[in-house]
Amino acid sequence: MTYWGFDQRAHTGELIVNAAVTRKITRVFRILYRARYPIRKMVLPDVYQGSDPRSTNADNTSAFNCRLVDGTSVWSMHAYGLAVDINPCENVYIDGGFVDPPRCKANADRSRRIPGLIHEGDLVTRAFDAIGWGWGGRWVTPKDYQHFSSNGH
Repeated sequence: MTYWGFDQRAHTGELIVNAAVTRKITRVFRILYRARYPIRKMVLPDVYQGSDPRSTNADNTSAFNCRLVDGTSVWSMHAYGLAVDINPCENVYIDGGFVDPPRCKANADRSRRIPGLIHEGDLVTRAFDAIGWGWGGRWVTPKDYQHFSSNGH
């Protein structure tokens, strides 16, 4: 799929999603593309041997990844192709004092207004709301600002 990079140029990336949601996700990314919403990188997690920490640390926007929810024996919505993480460095995961990726901890300050940060009511959250997907930035704890999924988890 084509996306706008932080370099203000069009790039071609790859996302794998469940066939049942392909049209919905294509609609979301078409909206983001038309608005020139910046995405740092979009490659398959295979490039990082399926390692979610390596993919997020590389600020990689991704979807399908056959993995468990960290610290559990429960499959992540990513394992079903029903979740998308967007710009993980800009949109960090926060659990108490832990910020992931650690190198991006400045982005735990959600009052910042820099390119790629997702905020409540912005273009990104509205696009996913329109297809009925939930946002991890609305969770009480932890906060997963990069994460969108079909069931909100």
